[in-house]
Amino acid sequence: QVQVVESGGGLVQPGGSLTLSCVISGGVVSDYGMGWYRQFPGKQRELIASFAGAGSTRYSDSVKGRFTMSRDNAKNAVYLQMANLEPEDTAVYYCAANIFSARKYWGQGTQVTVSS
Repeated sequence: QVQVVESGGGLVQPGGSLTLSCVISGGVVSDYGMGWYRQFPGKQRELIASFAGAGSTRYSDSVKGRFTMSRDNAKNAVYLQMANLEPEDTAVYYCAANIFSARKYWGQGTQVTVSS
């Protein structure tokens, strides 16, 4: 059973930076399509960054140029570096494995709040 655990959320001021971490167990991160999602209150989760096994990374327009997704195979982890954060980025952020399949493995989510 694949387990996904995110960490690194918190409170940050506008214009600040934050890095989220996602570690998986029960599987190898390089075997899965990995993705970062976020969910605003009352809205569906949206995919904001994805990493296919071949190394290509895609970003939603809302985060492109500000967020960077990376992977550390040795730690079986992926990361989301978030820069120039805006209050509109306030949301619960989720990491997921196997995102190109109907059987996705989700983390528990981590709250990111951007506020002065």
